[in-house]
Amino acid sequence: MPKPTFDSEFVKRTAENYERYFVPSIGAPVAADLVKTADLRPGERVLDAACGTGAVAKLAAPRVAPGGAVTGLDPNPGMLAVARESTPADVSIDWREAPAEDLPFPDQSFDVVLCGMGLQFFSDRDAGLREFHRVLAAGGRLVANVPGPTPPPLEILAKILARHMGPESASFVHAVFSLHDPEDLRNLGRHAGFEDVAVRSAVISLALPPPAEFLWQYVRSTPLAAAVGAIDEAGRTALENEFVEECRALAPTGKLAGGVKMTTLLARK
Repeated sequence: MPKPTFDSEFVKRTAENYERYFVPSIGAPVAADLVKTADLRPGERVLDAACGTGAVAKLAAPRVAPGGAVTGLDPNPGMLAVARESTPADVSIDWREAPAEDLPFPDQSFDVVLCGMGLQFFSDRDAGLREFHRVLAAGGRLVANVPGPTPPPLEILAKILARHMGPESASFVHAVFSLHDPEDLRNLGRHAGFEDVAVRSAVISLALPPPAEFLWQYVRSTPLAAAVGAIDEAGRTALENEFVEECRALAPTGKLAGGVKMTTLLARK
């Protein structure tokens, strides 16, 4: 299978689909739970690391007003472009392009670091956590959540992608759910220098569309779009038919039912 290319137009289109499809059905409820857990207060300085199109940052901004400030940071320029375009005019957020493993901020710049569904993708998780610790003020707190284990619809998707396109095509799905063991998260926090470390897990209910809609909305919102776009129409039709058939038991009312288990790391400097 040819290696997909990621030009600026593709990156921006994927980010637009992420904001249009992924955020309302999955990103928004997960972000709301993260922000509620963080218990933000007026006047706090907040960093939303690996912010994507800014679901967490947009919820955080009104909670730290008046007097607070929110910065959204992501290495993907397409995600940041959509974040800027979709931010309400009366919401002030400083959008910055950089990796979480090398934060462009002085020590003790923030009171709270939030990271929603991003830690599992870090190229160096230990470095990212050390950077979070560095930029937090004394007594500052980190709240980061990760999904997993893999929900049934995405287990099915990974299996079908591997069957139709080879095992490497399912690597993104596996990566999404690659970090959810509570002890692994505790160890990351402790190794980064956090002293007060706790982990909690909870299932978040999701309102998902019918299987065929979910399939293409999810694919087009993620890097899977490039790989699936490389197969012909007959191959895409076969992939869709197989996914819908295998998800039949998961959609008793026609729409996919269920949720995602989120594990949240809460740590204080």
